[in-house]
Amino acid sequence: MQQSRFSSTDMLARLVAFDTTSRNSNLELMGFVQDHLSAHGIASELIHDETGQKANLWATIGPDIDGGVVLSGHTDVVPVDGQPWDTDPFVLTEKPDGRLYGRGTCDMKAFSAVALAMLPDFVAAPLKSPIHLALSYDEEVGCIGVHGLIDHIKKIGVKPRLAVIGEPTMMRVVDAHKSIRSYTVTITGHEAHSSNVHKGVSAVMVAAELIGKISEIGEALRKDGDSTSRFDPPFSTSIANTIEGGTAQNILARDCRFTFEIRGLPQNDLEIAFEAFRAYAMETVLPHIKALAPTADIQIKRRAYSPPLTADPGSDAESFVMALAERNAAEAVSYGTEAGIFQEAGIPAIVCGPGDIAQAHQPNEFLDKSQIPLCEAFMRRLIARLSA
Repeated sequence: MQQSRFSSTDMLARLVAFDTTSRNSNLELMGFVQDHLSAHGIASELIHDETGQKANLWATIGPDIDGGVVLSGHTDVVPVDGQPWDTDPFVLTEKPDGRLYGRGTCDMKAFSAVALAMLPDFVAAPLKSPIHLALSYDEEVGCIGVHGLIDHIKKIGVKPRLAVIGEPTMMRVVDAHKSIRSYTVTITGHEAHSSNVHKGVSAVMVAAELIGKISEIGEALRKDGDSTSRFDPPFSTSIANTIEGGTAQNILARDCRFTFEIRGLPQNDLEIAFEAFRAYAMETVLPHIKALAPTADIQIKRRAYSPPLTADPGSDAESFVMALAERNAAEAVSYGTEAGIFQEAGIPAIVCGPGDIAQAHQPNEFLDKSQIPLCEAFMRRLIARLSA
């Protein structure tokens, strides 16, 4: 296959053009990446999910030895449904303001685009330690795919020196982030005319009561925060994010469902916060509504869990990536990434990538074009370090 050289911006345009919203398959994008790798003589492996409709990708450039650096990015993006976009979100659009607009420009196809665009440089370099490319699926819905990717790394016996997760940090070095637990709560009430509240159970009202408990737990977490923390905010949080239920204004709602999350400082045990919610729901609220309607019910299911990234000041991974990014200090962030999962699996991980997290998930998501040469310089320094 004939080799092709893309600029980083051209590669980003190619990746953005694939609608890899988490509900969709990412196989078309992965096929493009595999063809690009193959054109430069690089073999790659796909690790499919159980449906066969999504996959992770693993590829190695350089010697087949232990060590080396994993460049990790997720391929999925969040939906654009209902957002007021001024441009086609799946067409990379450059404007005179120096910004590149499109879904995934910031979160987080730019990091992967730069790595793929610089593949010819990786291949041509006299690497003494390998560069591994790791692309995952379904990060946006709970870091689902990366678990299978890490299982694959263990299965083939690769022991990387560290992983760089290219989430948007404005190319600053992040060595710590919070953990995330998310849940779905489904309430079954008992329908009745809204004039007969004593004859039914409104699932919406029960949900409101439970959400009040989540707010109460959040306030307790705030009071138990650490004012000296590197995080913003310097405390763990709990919040409900989506809710749906009811059929009509004059009917007590039979069904209601909401989701909530708890984000924790690395040192906090979020199980305590969740248990406080579970106990209130199942031991206080549920018996009350069952007394009114025996068929009433509350179901709580965990949607996803992402472990924290715990700082390891002065570690090899931190020092290595700070040198690549030309930074003198590492930072902490409140959003979650796949880095904590790599760390939990015994692979030291640091977060560093182009883009501003403030643009993630937003309508008119954009990447400031100045971030691309910064990421390219990072990659060139990586090549030099691994070739020395």
